[in-house]
Amino acid sequence: MTGNATHHFANTSVLSVATEDATRVVTSDEIDERLAGTYRQVGLRPGLLERLAGIRERRWWADGVTFVDGAAMAGAKAISESGVDPAAVGLMVNTSVSRRWLEPSTAVAVHSALGLPRSCQNYDITNACLGFVNGMELAAAMIDSGRVQYALVVNGEDSRPVQERTIERLSRPETVSRDVLAQFATLTLGSGAVAMVLGRSDLHPEGHRLVGSVSRAGTEHHELCTGDNDEMRTDLKGLLDAGIALSLDMWEEAREQFDWADGMSRYVMHQVSRVHTQAMCDRFGVDPDLVPRTFPTRGNLGPASVPVTLAGEAQSLVSGDRVLLMGIGSGLNASCLEIAW
Repeated sequence: MTGNATHHFANTSVLSVATEDATRVVTSDEIDERLAGTYRQVGLRPGLLERLAGIRERRWWADGVTFVDGAAMAGAKAISESGVDPAAVGLMVNTSVSRRWLEPSTAVAVHSALGLPRSCQNYDITNACLGFVNGMELAAAMIDSGRVQYALVVNGEDSRPVQERTIERLSRPETVSRDVLAQFATLTLGSGAVAMVLGRSDLHPEGHRLVGSVSRAGTEHHELCTGDNDEMRTDLKGLLDAGIALSLDMWEEAREQFDWADGMSRYVMHQVSRVHTQAMCDRFGVDPDLVPRTFPTRGNLGPASVPVTLAGEAQSLVSGDRVLLMGIGSGLNASCLEIAW
């Protein structure tokens, strides 16, 4: 099946991708210690975060550092590494789930911190954990159409507020086991930031060309994971099953135009957990050795997950490699995007 959700890009390349790590390491053992009384109370064994999810630690921003600061720092790195004049950036898209205010957009704070020109359009695109891939698609569409020559996509995530409130809430005497399981995914989140500069391929032969993407929606599942700044509740099995089913449908439809099942050098999957990654490899027939993992030490970074993992692989990729970004966001929406490195 083809249609508006299947795209072939004509003249857009990734020029740089840069990360900014949050500095405070928070281990799963530390969270287990804070919830030890709750686990005894509800009859659950500690160690689920590492034993089941495979997450040893995640990070929080240092006191006084915000996710906006992180996004701006990553953005400055990406612009510097790309060699692009900041005055030439015509679009800046922020894709963060994290936000302090309903309005104005988070994008305006990042735009201001970076000192980007007044001519640079800026706004938020939020689509749960799929936001960054969607931001890349939008940037590519604007570059391909000639609207802008350069675009910056940024993301900064801060898991600390919702995790601290979740730990506090689960420590109450009325907590039961289903409360812990429903909020378990919240404890797998991590903090971090990433940014990417995209530009015209004809002006930057050294860049990494965007080839094509396929997206599909399964919005009948929009209540499987819901969250705000205070609480996130997730149907873990329901979300995993529905997400894989949607992704498999998309994968089969993509075979008509893309040979993604074979010949890829890396499969950069959204980083959720050990269970999720193994299930994706098994169901898609993907070699696990071609799937880099960041979740053990960074947790689920939300929309930053895919580009942070890509950034970690950048130095080992060579010209001619094919990279597939595989994103999924609660809602549900799924996308795959190929980059010719």
